[in-house]
Amino acid sequence: MTTSTQIQYLKGIGPAKAKLFERLEIQTVEDLLHYYPRTYQDRRLNSTPNEYNSESLVVFKGRVLRTQQIPARSVLIFKAFLEDEKGQQIECTWFKKRTFRAFRFDPFGTLKKDFHINNEVWIIGKREDKNNFFGNKVTVDEHYPAADVLTKLHAGRLTPIYGLTEGLTNKQFRQFVYEALQTPSLAAEPETLPPVLLSKRQLLSAPQALKAIHFPNSLAELESARARLAYEEFLLLATAWGIKRTQTKILAKDYSYEIKKTLLTPFREQLGFNFTNSQKKVINEIFKDLCSPRPMNRLLQGDVGSGKTVVALCAMLLAVENGYQAALMAPTEILAEQHFLTFKRILKGLKVNLAVLSSSTKAAAKKKILKELADGKIDILVGTHAVIQDDVKFHNLRLAVIDEQHRFGVKQRSKLKEKTAKLDLLTMTATPIPRTLALAFYGDLDVSTLSELPPGRQPIQTESATSKLAYDRVREEVKKGRQAYIVFPLIEESEKISAKAVTEEFEKLKKVFPDFRLAVLHGQMSQAEKESVMADFAAHKTDILVATPVIEVGIDVKNATVMVIENAERFGLASLHQLRGRVGRGEHESFCILVPQHAGSIAKERVDIICATRDGFKIGERDMHLRGPGEILGTRQSGELEFKAGDIFKDRDILYQAIEDRDELLSQDPTLTKPEHFLFRQKLTELYQKNWHLIDLS
Repeated sequence: MTTSTQIQYLKGIGPAKAKLFERLEIQTVEDLLHYYPRTYQDRRLNSTPNEYNSESLVVFKGRVLRTQQIPARSVLIFKAFLEDEKGQQIECTWFKKRTFRAFRFDPFGTLKKDFHINNEVWIIGKREDKNNFFGNKVTVDEHYPAADVLTKLHAGRLTPIYGLTEGLTNKQFRQFVYEALQTPSLAAEPETLPPVLLSKRQLLSAPQALKAIHFPNSLAELESARARLAYEEFLLLATAWGIKRTQTKILAKDYSYEIKKTLLTPFREQLGFNFTNSQKKVINEIFKDLCSPRPMNRLLQGDVGSGKTVVALCAMLLAVENGYQAALMAPTEILAEQHFLTFKRILKGLKVNLAVLSSSTKAAAKKKILKELADGKIDILVGTHAVIQDDVKFHNLRLAVIDEQHRFGVKQRSKLKEKTAKLDLLTMTATPIPRTLALAFYGDLDVSTLSELPPGRQPIQTESATSKLAYDRVREEVKKGRQAYIVFPLIEESEKISAKAVTEEFEKLKKVFPDFRLAVLHGQMSQAEKESVMADFAAHKTDILVATPVIEVGIDVKNATVMVIENAERFGLASLHQLRGRVGRGEHESFCILVPQHAGSIAKERVDIICATRDGFKIGERDMHLRGPGEILGTRQSGELEFKAGDIFKDRDILYQAIEDRDELLSQDPTLTKPEHFLFRQKLTELYQKNWHLIDLS
């Protein structure tokens, strides 16, 4: 048996149980070995307090004194009285529900076998007496006969706890992992890490690390194993990005840009405001990229309201005035339509042909758009994932902009690049990414940051309150001549359901604010209706706009000073921060009021974070701590770039070591063709070429 053996052939599994493992994406012995524990329980006797034990956990080894079976109406009860090594007597209890099966078989048959008088048994359970740290009554979760050779896997040690599926238990899983670790080929498996790095960082070998991550003998050994596996994950990813970056930089564009200003100058003149110094700096960086002989691959990050959209539009206008096409891809129809309406408004009077494409675009309209796109009659296409469908053909696409990039995976970005042989790519995020994450997940991108807000922006007072207090604030501000938003969440991700819900709330709010002018806005309205509602609000023909998150981006009404977010616990941190950014755009003091309902601990923490800070970098980092970087960066849903052992926050130092070693490695051997790098190159190719085509080492 080897590590590539199918999991069903491992002792005790078989075809039926193998289907349970498939739910965990485990198909081979190697997959099983790299399915690391979710956490651990410290089941050692007399262990000192640490992150893997708690005062509610009881672990002891005792000698059986006597047993007792107690009949009850709804449950069956079995008790065993044990004496531990200190001479203390402990009462252990098991409960089983009464079932028809219980009348045919003895439900405590195994217990009676294991709990013969004078037998030694390990007990893992919970104290019944919460007030007595050494309570002598225990409800048993697991027990193991001390004489059983496999008991060493489950008790008296740091015990692995796995995230499993129904039908598999941790006891079974530990035994299967133990069996896999006995695979002869594992010990003889060659080391994939370059020997010089293994020595430099004093890392465990791969077999040592795999054994210790599952069955560590100490906390120190566990940390050494995790550090080695995290380092390998980081080094593989960093090296893949390093090679990708080199491959991108050596490409040559067969087209060029010239700053003609035939569109850029009139666009800037009719904007009605001046660019910030930060915007000017970033525009220059992007234009320099576009005018270079190499394709642009740049990440633009900036806080809510910092002006990313205008910067991206400048880049797209440069492409258009050079006779090229540009595309902007947004993750949802709401965002795509909002960008389209914003572009249409601020490009009014300029000779730029725009179109918007999504899955809900009517067949006749889509047919017309596709033809005009292929003929080169559309200059800028705004859309959702529909933009990367196979039937979408461009005439001469040269610039692609991806908004809210964290909602797209690497595959989607690659699919967009397939639309043309050479492409300049600008990705944007309103959730600023800490440097550590940028290095880990966007190693092939140059990064530009909009670090300042436009002048005149007012600080936004943010608080959590009841609907009554929030509406009192709305009433107070509207009486001053200001305007307000009241936002309701999407429900079950269905815009149709949300439209109904927000319409019902709108009717209720008309009774709450009978003296004010209210309007409603949601995704089920036609494009013309949306434009009309937003135009009326901008012209102050409406006092209060009741909406779904359709207003998350692109709305710029300086007279709006109150943002009320109902059911705030339903929103993520990034959305809350985006919505808050719709106010505070004028000279007046502004307010964001969060109205949570039934907030759990994480939801409450999100609300507290938004109330405590307006710093997008801090909010982005806290969001990643709460939800994990995979979800924030758009990788969890697609299975891309997930770290199994490494923690991007906890292991920053290891990540920096991996990046430093990557730079040294590629400077000495850019294509990893030296003999000592062969196995590392092979692993890299399998992982990042086969899975999602990040690099090409052919």
